[in-house]
Amino acid sequence: QLQLTTSENNELTRSLEMVQHQLQEKESEIKRQISEYKDRLLQAEKEHQDALTEANRKNEVEFEACHEKISSLEHFVRSQKLEIERLKSNNEQLNNSLKEANQALGELLKTKVR
Repeated sequence: QLQLTTSENNELTRSLEMVQHQLQEKESEIKRQISEYKDRLLQAEKEHQDALTEANRKNEVEFEACHEKISSLEHFVRSQKLEIERLKSNNEQLNNSLKEANQALGELLKTKVR
């Protein structure tokens, strides 16, 4: 009976060791997979951050270009408004000169007719 119990005990011990070994292998495999997934996650996060940084850089460049264009257009509009005012003033002066010339011509014509 003792020998049978000892033999069963030995068999159970071997089975337990096998199961423990399988569990250790499974644990190692799971740890390896976790490590691999963490590495992939870190790589994906880095790529995402790099893409975000590049997109932000491009947006800043585009924003700056638009800002410069707006400033340039505002300057152009200001200069055109000044030119319009100058032309209006010149036109008014020319109209006044034309009126004066017409009046002088009228006076000359009246004088000539008399």
